[in-house]
Amino acid sequence: MAKSVRSKLRNIIFTTNGRTAYLFDVWLLIFILLSCLLVFLESVPSIHAEYGLVLYILEWFFTIAFTIEYILRIYSAKNRLKYMTSWWGIIDVLAILPTFIGIFNPNLAYLRQIRVLRLIRVFRVFKLKKYVTGGNIMMIALSNSRPKIISFVLFVVLVATVLGSVMYVIEGQGPGFETIPDSIYWSIITLTTVGYGNVVPATILGKMIATFIMILGYGIIAVPTGIVSAEMAKQKHDKTED
Repeated sequence: MAKSVRSKLRNIIFTTNGRTAYLFDVWLLIFILLSCLLVFLESVPSIHAEYGLVLYILEWFFTIAFTIEYILRIYSAKNRLKYMTSWWGIIDVLAILPTFIGIFNPNLAYLRQIRVLRLIRVFRVFKLKKYVTGGNIMMIALSNSRPKIISFVLFVVLVATVLGSVMYVIEGQGPGFETIPDSIYWSIITLTTVGYGNVVPATILGKMIATFIMILGYGIIAVPTGIVSAEMAKQKHDKTED
């Protein structure tokens, strides 16, 4: 009897086989969307002041629903430990933890928004296979590109550290360059083209180096994109040959 119940629950919760399983996933997605909307609304002071109690009650309703769902997933999973330590299992538990943690630290309750990651299930629910396939190719490409990207990031950090230190010396510890960490921070945000409007070099040499960093930044942006794009093209080519 217990095995039969577990089997039925597993079919409903972990698959989309049948109308009941499909409706379960659709309602789950609706609950996730509504719970994320609550977090948005709760962060607005005027709405929180007027409807705070209602939002609080609804949040606990969704949290309890997700908690029950998580317990049922553990109960019905073929390999419980494998599910609990899987990508989906971790996301599922992270979707409910912030509300309980928020009892002790209200600020951490806003981490509830992490449950939006569960919306990835929409690809499975609505059988958007081509998007899932594209996502898999992207993940494989990123994984294969990891050594190159890590080497590139380390190079960028090294360049930013050296140039930031140089700017610290050239600018004579002026505004925005009071310390080496401040100078390195300025170098990084300039290199990444984010900009740091209220801190600009005062010396001619400093401006020349800043110009070099900005131009270098545009070139740097293209490198990771090229690495991943080349790997994605390779994956598509290999898939076509198969």
